[in-house]
Amino acid sequence: MTSRPYLAVVQYDGARFAGWQRQPNARTVQAEFEAVLERLMGEPTTATGAGRTDTGVHALGQGVGFLAGERWVTDPAGLHRALNALLPRDVWVERVHPMRPGFHARNSALARRYRYVIGTDAAAYSPFRRPYEWALGRPIDAALLARAAEALPGEHDFRGLAATGAGSAKPHYRSRVALAQWAPRTDGAGVTFTIEADRFLHRMVRFLVGAMVDIALHRRPFEDLPRLLTATDNQAASPPAPPQGLYLLTVRYPADLYAEA
Repeated sequence: MTSRPYLAVVQYDGARFAGWQRQPNARTVQAEFEAVLERLMGEPTTATGAGRTDTGVHALGQGVGFLAGERWVTDPAGLHRALNALLPRDVWVERVHPMRPGFHARNSALARRYRYVIGTDAAAYSPFRRPYEWALGRPIDAALLARAAEALPGEHDFRGLAATGAGSAKPHYRSRVALAQWAPRTDGAGVTFTIEADRFLHRMVRFLVGAMVDIALHRRPFEDLPRLLTATDNQAASPPAPPQGLYLLTVRYPADLYAEA
């Protein structure tokens, strides 16, 4: 049977998922996606995510890779429609790309970009906002946030700002950060943090946001941040920011891996 790799760019509301990665006794995005693929392909089909988002974390541009059989090789538009017709309402495929042999949704990624959303006004506690942002509900020092973000670009060992317990062991804990910046929300209701790096460790963005918010609320000195960026464990880290404010925005791949339909 002829098959080819595909990339689906996927959005999902993480509120009712126990994260991306398949688990035996919990609802996950991967399991939902693979159930639909099995119906479409007529056999069990693995879906590989570019990022293993945690429980409650959302995605606006998760990269999902899979192999599609000969029925779909010449019909990516039909595959796109079929996926959206069968997926649950809290998952949506924005687009589908045929990819060249050798493509892997996680290993082929050059960079991933995340955004974290914080509400600083009283209305952040609204039931229509609270599931999708950190309802901080108080003013925050924007100048200190900006100063903290300036310390992040470049390569660092993030053992001091990531989950590194059992099941999180890595060959190394270095990541190269290309972009890190805070900005006021366009609705005036708080701030957003955007970060792009070649790789992210488990809960790394949430640990970073937690530390920077503590600094900006004057709960800990700015000088703690450089120390956390050279720490060999996370014992001095601030608690990680809550998951519902985090979004996987986009995943970037080499242009030559995209194939014509």
